[in-house]
Amino acid sequence: MIVNPRITEYIDSLESSQGSLLDSIEEEAREALVPIIRRETGALLRTLITAAAPSNILEIGTAVGYSSLLMCRVMPENCHITTIEKYEKRIPAARENFRRAGAEERITLLEGDAGEWLERLAGRSFDFVFLDAAKGQYAAWLPGILALMPAGGVLVSDNVLQDGEAALSRFALPRRSRTIHSRMREYLYELKHHEALETAILSVGDGVAVSVKRQ
Repeated sequence: MIVNPRITEYIDSLESSQGSLLDSIEEEAREALVPIIRRETGALLRTLITAAAPSNILEIGTAVGYSSLLMCRVMPENCHITTIEKYEKRIPAARENFRRAGAEERITLLEGDAGEWLERLAGRSFDFVFLDAAKGQYAAWLPGILALMPAGGVLVSDNVLQDGEAALSRFALPRRSRTIHSRMREYLYELKHHEALETAILSVGDGVAVSVKRQ
C-alpha cells in the first residue's frame, strides 16, 4: 500500500455507483482475483478521459473488460476503444461483458500479443492510451505506443510503483521480483527523461504515470 489505508478507504467511500452492471463485474472480478484497476485509479482514469475527450482510445490489457467499460461511460459519443488481451481464458468474459453493456460497436477486442499488435496497428492514431498489462514489458512497448500517438496524446500507465516496491533497492526484494523491479524503474526513468514526453508519477492506487506527448 503506497498511501495510508485510512485515506484510501475514505476516498473509496466517496465513490458513487458506476451502474449495476459495472458494480457486479467489479465484484465478480475481485472475488475471482482477476486483476482490475483499483477504484481510485478508475476515478482518475474517468476524469482524464472526460478532460481529454479523445477520439480513439487504445487499451493494452483488457482482462474482463472492466476498465474498457469504465472509459466507455465517460468518453465522447464518437470515440472508439481498441483493447488488446493475450490471456485466452479472460477473453470470453470480456466479450460477454461488452455484450451485456451493449458496447460491442464501441469497443474492439484484439486477441494476442500486444507487441505484435502494436506493429500491426502502425498507421493508426490513438490520442489516449491506457497501459495495464505485463509490467515487465512496458519499456519494450513504449516506442510502439509513442509511434501511434499524435502530439497532445495522453498515455496512462498503471501499477508503476508496485505497492511501493519500485522505490526500494532491488537487493531488498526477493530474487523473483528483481527483474520486473529493474524493468519498471527503467520504464519510469524513460518516461521522465524522454524528450517527447511530459510525465507525472502519482501515488494513486498502485502508482499511475500520466504522460503527454509534447507538441
